Amino acid sequence: MVRVKGMLQTPTVWVLLDDRPGNASQALGVAEALGWSFETKKLSYTVSARLPNLIRGASRIGLTAQSESILRPPWPNIVVAAGRRIAPVARWIKKKAQESIFLAQIMYPGNSGASEFDLIAVPNHDDDVAYKNAKGDQNVVLTTGAPHRLTDRRLRDEVGKWTGRINELPRPYIALLMGGATQSRPFPIDKAKDIVTRVSSMAATVDGSVLLSTSRRTGSAAEELILSSLREPRSVFLWSKGGENPYYAYLALADFVVVTGDSVSMCSEACVNPGPVYIYAPKGMVSAKHVRFHKELYALEYAKPLGGSLDKWEHTPLNAARDVAAAIRSRVDY
Repeated sequence: MVRVKGMLQTPTVWVLLDDRPGNASQALGVAEALGWSFETKKLSYTVSARLPNLIRGASRIGLTAQSESILRPPWPNIVVAAGRRIAPVARWIKKKAQESIFLAQIMYPGNSGASEFDLIAVPNHDDDVAYKNAKGDQNVVLTTGAPHRLTDRRLRDEVGKWTGRINELPRPYIALLMGGATQSRPFPIDKAKDIVTRVSSMAATVDGSVLLSTSRRTGSAAEELILSSLREPRSVFLWSKGGENPYYAYLALADFVVVTGDSVSMCSEACVNPGPVYIYAPKGMVSAKHVRFHKELYALEYAKPLGGSLDKWEHTPLNAARDVAAAIRSRVDY
């Protein structure tokens, strides 16, 4: 148990957000799951943020002047941060405050300064170095997948907004959640064609509908092919066209979920649905880290690899944010 500034009725919480949406979503998911009000600090970087954390230390090195200006007293009781680049900033806040601040770090920050964090949440599928350094540390929480912001209430709200727009479509619904290219892996057009063909065939077999949502990484060329190949009946959101995204509603309403395996966050969110989840990740399409994650989901029966048929099963919704928040609350004196 960590006592933070003595006994207070409720703590003050800062959430450090960087310019990577996946990192920001994880930090916000944990903060929201804590159940306390919080203040966000949106940070942006200079090229110096690329320096190793061993060099940056507990500092604001790598922040823009504007970002530096918003980090000022009164200091919070708890800081929630996600990602390697933001870890030195969290450490700087604790050092500058010269008070007991609880630092919660999502994803392993590297060996430099790791002992200064009161809690580090590390996914089981992370690389071997991070896992070996984390394993056995009492302040490390190992999670399945990535924290996210999908709560029961949020999903209900999204369903309420979208049900009337798609309720004319026949059930069952198959949600098709499409990612795309990553920094290290392309998203070939033939793979887009393959997954759409499979899902269309499945929907035809059960006389159902496809609820398609693409992402910013899918690409307009793949979107055009997908649109021309996807059978009716369907409901479609294309990222390149803009507009209101029904992604969460699709996920909540789906009787079956099919998700591309290129995103840990997207696969984690897909497993919020308590029904069947299928992952499309043919050999060579994803990294070794993603393969480890998929195997973990298969072993725990959250998901199965996409084949050619639909099975019906149920599982407990996956929510790493709730697990990390519970670990934080168990370690602070509030």
